[in-house]
Amino acid sequence: MGTMSLTHWLVVLVVVLLLFGPKRLGDVGKGLGQGLRGLREGLSGKDPDAPPGADGTGSEANKADTK
Repeated sequence: MGTMSLTHWLVVLVVVLLLFGPKRLGDVGKGLGQGLRGLREGLSGKDPDAPPGADGTGSEANKADTK
């Protein structure tokens, strides 16, 4: 009774699929993936909407430093 076997997981998967349906499960998975992606981008400090080189690592910033 301590661990769940493959049969237990299959039963749980079938019950969840019957309760929510494949479309809603797909939407939940998509939303979860977008949330995790946003969390990772937030933790890294990068702005996904910023143009390339806006964070000071691009070639324009290097050219301005050498002049």
